[in-house]
Amino acid sequence: MSAGPGLSPEQVLAALPQQEPFRFLDEIVELDDDHIVARYRFRPEADFYRGHFPGNPVTPGVILLETMAQAGVVALGIYLVSREAPDDLGKLVTLFTDANVEFSGVVHPGETVTVRAEKVFFRRRKLRSRVEMQSAEGKVVCSGEISGMGVAT
Repeated sequence: MSAGPGLSPEQVLAALPQQEPFRFLDEIVELDDDHIVARYRFRPEADFYRGHFPGNPVTPGVILLETMAQAGVVALGIYLVSREAPDDLGKLVTLFTDANVEFSGVVHPGETVTVRAEKVFFRRRKLRSRVEMQSAEGKVVCSGEISGMGVAT
């Protein structure tokens, strides 16, 4: 990887294309060429809780997967592109390509999760990361590998 300085965690958050109500990252705690650690608090008023499941709402697995992808593919990918080819920032959109994820817990409204992702590889704008989501108590909620690819807009 080149020696470019890269973006700060705050700059990466600002560069994320996902916005409310579909942004699931509040802060990036750690970020470097090999990993990212991010956090998100699931807002109890989120619309998807109304129907999933009334009386006992839990965060849908697809939303947990999206949260992991926003950290481990999109945010980490933005950082890596900023290090390798900063002129390409803003010219790429990240397409989610595949996932192999196991769910082992639930996330309730109001809970804060921590997502840790380690880069498996990054080449030709494709990023694969090993990702784990933990509850505030440190219990693993889901984990696996996810991939995405930066495509010119």
